[in-house]
Parts: sequence; structure tokens; C-alpha cells
Amino acid sequence: MTVRIVVAAALALAIAGAVAAQAPSPAGTRGFSLSGDPVQGGAQIGTAPAGAVAVKLGDQPVPVDADGRFLIAFDRDAAPTAELTARLADGTVVRKALTVAPRAWRLERVNAPLRPTRNSEAFLALRRPELERIAAARAMVTDAQGWRQKFIWPRTGRISGLFGAQRIYQGQPGSYHGGVDIAGATGEPVVAPADGVVILAASDAPFTLEGHLLMIDHGHGLNSAFLHLSRIDVRMGDHVRQGQRIGAVGATGRATGPHLHWGMKWNDARIDPLLIAGPMPPG
Repeated sequence: MTVRIVVAAALALAIAGAVAAQAPSPAGTRGFSLSGDPVQGGAQIGTAPAGAVAVKLGDQPVPVDADGRFLIAFDRDAAPTAELTARLADGTVVRKALTVAPRAWRLERVNAPLRPTRNSEAFLALRRPELERIAAARAMVTDAQGWRQKFIWPRTGRISGLFGAQRIYQGQPGSYHGGVDIAGATGEPVVAPADGVVILAASDAPFTLEGHLLMIDHGHGLNSAFLHLSRIDVRMGDHVRQGQRIGAVGATGRATGPHLHWGMKWNDARIDPLLIAGPMPPG
């Protein structure tokens, strides 16, 4: 585990440094400018060709600000190739082929069959509305600009769970870990990793799996989810600033002990917070 975290941290340092670099130099009239290299679970900030009226990554529309800057990201299981396109005002289409680097995920092989999920009707009756609230939150569009910032860690501590880790049960893969777990004691503070708008705050009734769940939109399809909190200190619609206290570590929901689970998505793509925030700073 230690070796893998060190390797992941080294990769994160290189990628996060590129993503957090100064704004890419303006692109030429017929080309894109991108910072960093595309990698599974990672993100890039770019500048669209001059005169672009629409940008897409594959079939996914990509918002572009007035200064031409935009954000794209790649799912944990992203295909090895992708295409970035821009349609110009004169109808010309500019294309850029991307090669998405693979990652070496932490896989644990278990000599036991994968147990089927047994969800009772009673459980599903509780779970469906929760999933609907999460989907509605992720569909919100806000004026957040945190996606432009260099992200910080929402808390400093030992990384106890890596993004993308997965168990293989007699050759059959289970679900992979969709975020980064950070060890901590109940009540320890959690801060906003970047500016954003609160799009979900399950303060009163904890969700069945996530517990007290807080979600923050950072703009341009990028959002953070903080699971198992013991307390949430912000409310729906609040604008939060990077470093602002937003809650506290807990063990609510389906958790074996107190810790912070930080998950990130760009639209439907699950991405690795370690690549966005860089290596964990010393505690």
C-alpha cells in the first residue's frame, strides 16, 4: 500500500502541477492549448481556438468562458483515445486527438465468489429518493469558478483508501472505490478544497450509504462529494470559499469507522482527487 501511495503521489505531483499551472497561453486561431497530459482519473485546463462557438470532448459539451478557458476530465475507465473538437463561427471544425494514459490501479484478488447485492424493497424505498437528490444536485449549473483554482486537501491526514482500488472475486470484479479516504477522528474539521456552491447538504437525515452527505459544485461540471460527515456547517445554495470550514469528519452512513471520503466527478466521469489536489502535504 505504501509503495502504491508513493507512486500515486509522484504521478499526482506531475499532473496537478500541470493542471494548476498559469493559464495556458492563448491558442492560435486553428488550435487548442492544453495544460498537462490526459490520464485516467485526471483533468486538464485548456484554451479553445479563437472564434470557437462550441467545444466538445467526444459527445460531451464543454462550457467555455469568455476568455476561452475550459475544463475537461477523464473517467477512471476512460478509453485510450478521445477527441476534442471546436466548431468555429464560420462552421469550420477544429479537431485534436488525445491519447489517454492508463493507470495501474490497486487490485486485490480474493479467492471467494462475489456476493450478489440483496437490496430489500424497504431499502430501495429509502435509497431511490436519495439517488434522485444526488442526480438533481449534479444536474445543477452554478456560477462557481473554483475549477480554475489550485485545489487543496479538505483535511490533512493519512490516506487510508485510494481512488480506483478494486477487489476481484474469483475473476469477477467488484465495484471500485470512487474517491479518496482520509483517516481522522470524529469532529475534526473539513474545509472546502476550492471555491464553490453547495448543491446538496444532507444535514438532518443521513443518507443510507453516504451518511451526512455534502456536495459542492466548483463550476463547469466539476463537483466534490464529502461522505460520512458528523456535521455539516453550510447550507444549500451557500457560496463557499477555499479553506472555509464546511463540516466535520464522522462515521455516518455505511462506514466502518470515522474518516473522510472525498469523491469528485466531472459530469459523469469519476476522477481522482489525488490528481486534482496533488500529494498530501505533511501533517
